[in-house]
Amino acid sequence: MAHDQKIFEGGRKLPLVEEFYTIQGEGYHTGKAAYFIRIGGCDVGCSWCDTKFSWNPSLHPVVPAEQIVEHVIAQPAAAVVVTGGEPLMANMDYLTGMLKSEGIETFLETSGAYPLSGTWDWICLSPKRNAPPVEELYKRAHELKVIIASEEDLDWAIENGERVGTECKLYLQPEWSQREAILPVIIEFAKENPKWMISLQSHKYMRIP
Repeated sequence: MAHDQKIFEGGRKLPLVEEFYTIQGEGYHTGKAAYFIRIGGCDVGCSWCDTKFSWNPSLHPVVPAEQIVEHVIAQPAAAVVVTGGEPLMANMDYLTGMLKSEGIETFLETSGAYPLSGTWDWICLSPKRNAPPVEELYKRAHELKVIIASEEDLDWAIENGERVGTECKLYLQPEWSQREAILPVIIEFAKENPKWMISLQSHKYMRIP
């Protein structure tokens, strides 16, 4: 369920797992310098998740949004990626409002399982079978990024690709632990269905956060 907004003061404070300045490694904005803000809390429960440490928000400090924004503007990049966990479990209106007032681009990475909050320049929707996106996220997504761990996941990708807008960018991303086995399958699928592109977790190859 969504976070208790009394504890987090309606998004004025957030359970902060980590924040760091790096290069975006996935999807449409691969290669772009950005400040990452990882918000704690997720009940989607993907077995292959590589950030399971973020699932329990009570394990992470509750930080004022103003403090996070101060750290963002201290860096040269003018873009922020808000990720999780599932960031939409928290109210993103206050944080993104402050970032936009500083001229910062706001990028969201979400499963779409919770209603949208916040003001976003780019929304990356990564849908999960066990907690499908709410309808609004399909309509608002700029980028659909489906994680492929097995050939059966391509059916899930096709199903979700039919629900997003015509201008939404479509990506297939191999699940990291299965990448050697599944990447040839993804490559052949993308060749046969050229509206789909391939996203690789290039930050892992670069050995950066």
